[in-house]
Amino acid sequence: MALIFGIGGFTRGGTLTLDNARNVMLQSSIRGIASIGQAMVILTAGIDVSVGGNALFCTTIGAALLTSSDLNIIGHPLPLGLGILIVIVSGLGWGAVNSVLVSRVGIPALISTLGLWQITTGAAFEIIEGRTIGKLPEALAWWGQGTVAGVPVPVIIFVTVAVVAYYVLNYTTYGRSIYATGGNPASAWLSGINVKRVLFSVFLIAGFLAGLAAFIQLGRVMSANMKGMMGLEIDSIAAAAIGGVSLMGGRGNLIGVIIGSLIIGTINNGLSVLKAGAATVRIAKGAIIIAAVAVDYVRRRRS
Repeated sequence: MALIFGIGGFTRGGTLTLDNARNVMLQSSIRGIASIGQAMVILTAGIDVSVGGNALFCTTIGAALLTSSDLNIIGHPLPLGLGILIVIVSGLGWGAVNSVLVSRVGIPALISTLGLWQITTGAAFEIIEGRTIGKLPEALAWWGQGTVAGVPVPVIIFVTVAVVAYYVLNYTTYGRSIYATGGNPASAWLSGINVKRVLFSVFLIAGFLAGLAAFIQLGRVMSANMKGMMGLEIDSIAAAAIGGVSLMGGRGNLIGVIIGSLIIGTINNGLSVLKAGAATVRIAKGAIIIAAVAVDYVRRRRS
């Protein structure tokens, strides 16, 4: 939290205004949802770098099916409910591909998800041909821009996902199986945990949450293009790392991930206020990830 206020001071209060704080919360909610799925994968000593490509594909396919413009790929807009379902199921479907490749075929998570990241990004480009798709149903905007009792809907969804995930990780046998799988898969298997099933499930969850984040993003900006979900994979990894989730697996908690998501959102917003270029943003995030992993490595050596 000190880092958040430090950034606010560095920008001379530019990130601490009420409107700006609300914007940070909205951005953090979308990325935070994806970060929760990423954290569950990392807790098993895996990683999912396909999150950004997955979410990008979901936004483009959703926009291409829901738009009333001539860019609709089937010639007419689908009903909103069906379109939303396709967006989320698409995320789940790509997550299932990762699940099979990692847990059944045995391909390392980094290689599998890196390949899928390229596949989904390429598929998204084919769908929208590099253009921006707008003219989406007005009812969709409520999911990204609406409020309930003054609280933005994306924030409500983020909190709901976080509460459910926190309960699962801390108070269920399944949650303990995730930590055990990441800490020592051989010992987990010997203790009766179906390690392959755990790995299969966490990639499914990550895919589902990527689709959910994509759906909210569509409602927030009411359009889709190739830049819409750019950097989501890095942001989700950085949020988990900053939040104390060990990239070696088996250690970390969800509260840290939530704080990490807020920090990443504040950094993104602060650099935007300072009008920093894309190169500066990438350098900052890369440095943050390296620093967080270095701290975790030192802690593990001392423990």
